[in-house]
Amino acid sequence: MAELNTPESLYEALRAEAGEQTLPPVHLWNPERRGTIDIQIKRDGRWFHEGVEIKRIGLVKVLASVLRRDEDGFVLVTPAERLLITVDDAPFIAGGMDVINAGTAEQELLFTTNIGELVVANAERPITVTYDNPRDPEEPRPYVEIRKGLHALIARSVFYRLVELGREENGRFVVTSAGMDFELGTI
Repeated sequence: MAELNTPESLYEALRAEAGEQTLPPVHLWNPERRGTIDIQIKRDGRWFHEGVEIKRIGLVKVLASVLRRDEDGFVLVTPAERLLITVDDAPFIAGGMDVINAGTAEQELLFTTNIGELVVANAERPITVTYDNPRDPEEPRPYVEIRKGLHALIARSVFYRLVELGREENGRFVVTSAGMDFELGTI
């Protein structure tokens, strides 16, 4: 095994490990049996079943692996059934971020979710910012796409780090990852 003595070598090891992990092909499953289940994902990323928090991270990871977003909402899907659940905001929280090759053209922003998933912001997994918070329409709500249709709310502390990395460009405030510019707001 290669030594992990630099951020880049650690990143490559994590990227290789993430590449070995495969998720079920939920996009291919369209079971006839459909229903709802009393599972709710709160704004802070905690999962609840019938009002009781699911504290076993392994169980949360298994459930998250069969989560997808359909036209009618978020569902847990298997080859046998599809169950609608409630998600208050985004199903995940991006509570950590590492900057690989900071300040170079190869800069990548590597986010870590509350369930340990790693994702680099890029063309397939963009960073987006909305201003649709009913409590405070001025407050930015930043997200990074984790999987198709599934986003992680970027934690406030991580968003502040993004802002520190950002720059003004043509009246927009942007941050770069994997050769892509992502708008954080306007100036």
